[in-house]
Amino acid sequence: MIGVLRSAWLIAEKDLRVESRSRELIYTTLFFAVTAVLIFAFSFVQEDSSVPAGSASGILWVTLTFSGTIALTRTFEREREHDTLRGLLLSPVERPAVYLGKLMAVLLLLAGVEVVLVPLTGLFFQAPLGRAPWLLAALLATGTLGFAAVGTLFAAMLVRARSRDVLLPVVLFPIIVPVIIAGVRGTNAIFTPEADLAVARMWLGMLVSFDAVFLSLALWTCGPLLGE
Repeated sequence: MIGVLRSAWLIAEKDLRVESRSRELIYTTLFFAVTAVLIFAFSFVQEDSSVPAGSASGILWVTLTFSGTIALTRTFEREREHDTLRGLLLSPVERPAVYLGKLMAVLLLLAGVEVVLVPLTGLFFQAPLGRAPWLLAALLATGTLGFAAVGTLFAAMLVRARSRDVLLPVVLFPIIVPVIIAGVRGTNAIFTPEADLAVARMWLGMLVSFDAVFLSLALWTCGPLLGE
């Protein structure tokens, strides 16, 4: 297991090094996230600065989901374009290490986006980010992990598909609906004027369960899928 994690980190480090040079994904994903929040702000925030109840949590997770989808569409694209995916699969590493390496890179990228997205959402939609910061961070971390675990697997499945950019959201969104619902409801339980942290913890527990199921299935199926 230690060898798999070490190989996975080397793959993730390679992707992050390439991204640090091109900055293609981070700029595209971050630009989309900021633009989406600005559009939602001009649409929902009233002239008296009032915000519809529950809008902040929904907008946060919708923006994060669509931004993450943009990142996932390019997760395996570079390997396909330069035919390095074949080299990864022929290298003396286990297939789960390739999947985990890609997953780590996506998670770190989305974490960078969330560092900008969450404060921006709090600023425009008056969300009380300081009410339960560790619980909010746990909800975002587990929700992002569930989303990225499934998305990375489907991105690997569709790497050779001709219409992969269109097919990825079609197959991904129905599967991650439970994760998004749990994330929205848990975050909303923190943001409401009368915060219910017990409810937020309940949704956090559900997210942890979703993550365990999705990650286990992804690790179990990634070998045959990457080999196809």
